Amino acid sequence: MGTYIDWYRARPALVALVIAVAMFTAFSAQFAWAQDTPAATTPAATEPAAAATTPPTDPLADAKTEIKVWADTVWVLVTAMLVFFMNLGFATVESGMCRAKNCVNILSKNFIVFAVTTLFFWMLGWGLMFGDGTPYLGQAGLWFLGGADNSPAMLTAYSGDYDAIAWAGVPLDAKFFFQLVFAGTAATIVSGAVAERIKYLSFIIFSAMMAIFIYPVVGHWIWGGGWLGVGGFLDFAGSTQVHSIGGWAALVGVYMLGPRIGKYSATGKPQAIPGHNMTAATIGCLILWLGWFGFNPGSTMSVMPNEIAHICVTTNTAAAVATLTATATAWILLGKPDIGMTLNGCLAGLVAITAACAYVSATSAAIIGAVAGVLVVVSVMFFDRIKADDPVGATSVHLANGVFGTLCVGLFAEPRYLSALGLTSKGGLFFGGGTDQLMLQIKGIVATAVYVIVASIICWGLLKYTIGIRVSPEEEMGGLDRGEHGNEAYHGFVMATESH
Repeated sequence: MGTYIDWYRARPALVALVIAVAMFTAFSAQFAWAQDTPAATTPAATEPAAAATTPPTDPLADAKTEIKVWADTVWVLVTAMLVFFMNLGFATVESGMCRAKNCVNILSKNFIVFAVTTLFFWMLGWGLMFGDGTPYLGQAGLWFLGGADNSPAMLTAYSGDYDAIAWAGVPLDAKFFFQLVFAGTAATIVSGAVAERIKYLSFIIFSAMMAIFIYPVVGHWIWGGGWLGVGGFLDFAGSTQVHSIGGWAALVGVYMLGPRIGKYSATGKPQAIPGHNMTAATIGCLILWLGWFGFNPGSTMSVMPNEIAHICVTTNTAAAVATLTATATAWILLGKPDIGMTLNGCLAGLVAITAACAYVSATSAAIIGAVAGVLVVVSVMFFDRIKADDPVGATSVHLANGVFGTLCVGLFAEPRYLSALGLTSKGGLFFGGGTDQLMLQIKGIVATAVYVIVASIICWGLLKYTIGIRVSPEEEMGGLDRGEHGNEAYHGFVMATESH
């Protein structure tokens, strides 16, 4: 008790001592700083001639430039956060469209894929994509954002899509974060296509390979100063760079894995395997629709009021019309307005408009969306028939419509929108531009397909013949939640017996 009283009584003195030490430290640091800093000198005293020759600065112009950079930086970061939020949309869409016994596995894959992409894109992917180098690959400053900020060169390579001053002024970290969330989206596309039978570790390793060997290489060609972008290929927000890359990689994985047990009858006829939670799938689709207002308008990389507003309208129009045409097509071909086709129709419209969203009118966006909605339904049926088992329709949404959307730049791009962004393209085929831009788009599609298919075969093949890529039949039948994770999404609930 006596010790307690002594400490208690001494407390004011201790507090005073701490304050005194803190004040002395601060004073000493200030004094040392003042001693180390050279005395200020006036320009007139040291260089009298400079005052006469240096033009007066405009404080108002400097302030406007600084405010513009602030606004652009906030815009880039907020839209990147919207794209990041799309990870939740992919997780709920994919898990809802698959069976309950695999729900934990799909949620876990969609969660961890962004962490994996973050690490490896930061470590090397960014340098390969945006580092100064050859027309085919970045070579300078490859590791950990270690190179010089090469943004002016990047801007030139972007064919004038973005405001030069804004892009150069936005901090490197903001640019990196924006590009990172796009890289993460491409890897996430693969998850749904290979769902319900892939090994968890194999998916993680393939995601790392995507972030280093696949996504950045094509990204350098298109957005990082490479031969496609410099040659005039246009992909404003990534119908090819994000969606087709993810789609091609997913398609290779689907074939190397093989179809799920029970997907095809003894005669080879495809059989439906319904998803377990269409509420989750619908919520996820709406989240993705929202996130696309960061994905497409954010790709201006600067606050450009007219362009941002226009892109919002074209993006939304394509999604809405595709939702309707997909529903109608499914109703006609399948006899019912299938909710899965409705949701995938919306996503197909969003993917298809992504490349051309800044270059086309709202009317053209409606046409693009109308075709995308039909295409996604027909594509799902086609992939089923050729035994490419894709549980969520990712290849139909992202690959088929990524290719279609990229072609739409060569068909519907209008000179008035292109010139507003500083582009010299003559426009699309339907607006007096001839076939020049269409041929450039086809060249980009083919080049991307060849590289991604070959690289994916190598990556998937290495995994298949080393650690394996598919779970055992027993684990697949019992569900990956228990086999891979020792967990259940709906523990305590009695689930209906699944037929497969």
